[in-house]
Amino acid sequence: MTGADYLLPFRTKLRSMRTESFGADPAGARMERIRRSPHFVDGAFQNPVGARTRPSGSTVEFAKIYFHKEQRARRTPTGTVPVHATILADLATPPASGLRLTWMGHSSVLAEIDGRRILFDPVWGERCSPFPFAGPKRLHPAPLPLAALGSVDVVVISHDHYDHLDLPTIRALAGTDTVFAVPLGVGAHLERWGVPPNRMRELDWNETATVAGISLTATPARHFCGRGLRNQQHTLWASWAVTGPEHRIYHSGDTGYFPGFRDIGAEHGPFDATMIQIGAYSEYWPDIHMTPAEGMRAHLDLQGGRPHGVLLPIHWGTFNLAPHAWAEPGEWTRDAGEEAGQTVAFPRPGEPFEPAGKLPTAAWWRGVSQPIAHPWRRPRGAESVSETSRGDMDLAGER
Repeated sequence: MTGADYLLPFRTKLRSMRTESFGADPAGARMERIRRSPHFVDGAFQNPVGARTRPSGSTVEFAKIYFHKEQRARRTPTGTVPVHATILADLATPPASGLRLTWMGHSSVLAEIDGRRILFDPVWGERCSPFPFAGPKRLHPAPLPLAALGSVDVVVISHDHYDHLDLPTIRALAGTDTVFAVPLGVGAHLERWGVPPNRMRELDWNETATVAGISLTATPARHFCGRGLRNQQHTLWASWAVTGPEHRIYHSGDTGYFPGFRDIGAEHGPFDATMIQIGAYSEYWPDIHMTPAEGMRAHLDLQGGRPHGVLLPIHWGTFNLAPHAWAEPGEWTRDAGEEAGQTVAFPRPGEPFEPAGKLPTAAWWRGVSQPIAHPWRRPRGAESVSETSRGDMDLAGER
């Protein structure tokens, strides 16, 4: 290193150390478009309602919980996660109803809708991390190799966090003919990784792209973005409303609960199926991820305030990203569905199902999970959540 190197701005030095996994910062015409967005204020994208994006509370207390040996054991399965074995054969014929969903794990879902194939937040990598040697590792394998999935009409990305935007997966898909629908600013990452600009549809909230007869609308979410320590909030996060000639579906991406779900449902719903984030919640970040109870509330809001369609829980079971027990999101969502009278599908990773057909409903996780407490359950005869204990209120996200 020469003496002149010490004169380089610190930011430039940091940028030179970034690996390709970090992606690229928006610049040029893309950055100009970002600055014109009504949701870009004071140099950063803003949430539809206020949200704390950094963990609250004591870092020391959180570390004690997260790294405690017994607590860590609760956050992983006790055996092999039962990945669906016949996915290739099941996908070989088109869905009889025109709509079929296949949860690949975490937030990755293949949606076959009205003759088209849409892949949401595909993550086939071993770790959701910029580094191959560190970061949360998969708790079960991908249900099938990405190359075996076959042609995909559209890849939809909700935001640029590593557990939703995966470099090796995008690089593999960049070599196909698929179109990418992404929130505003995320296209900078994809371009760096080899996706041609003419195969991207980069959308602000409430903008719509039509691909192969399917309408894809980027809808608001309450979250944040970033792939490095220095997060400028220059890439947008989104949920997605997808409309075909016969069916409507919704993918939440990552989001905290907010009243805007009602507006999304009024504009684009009701939906035949919703894919709702119900995992990786914590009292340390209540504004940016939903508990299962909040996820159920969001689904009902999207459906006009009543049980309708099918809810597919996502963002759980594949990576260890929060202090809660590994199988707790499944158990809690099951209870929330029964309480609300809402139909919920619980497929194993890789198990296709048609929302209009027979649904997978077995609690498959119980065979590979430690016993799960149910502190969110109301005492028999309780009239309101205020009658539960303070601990129950924290776990249920009622703040």
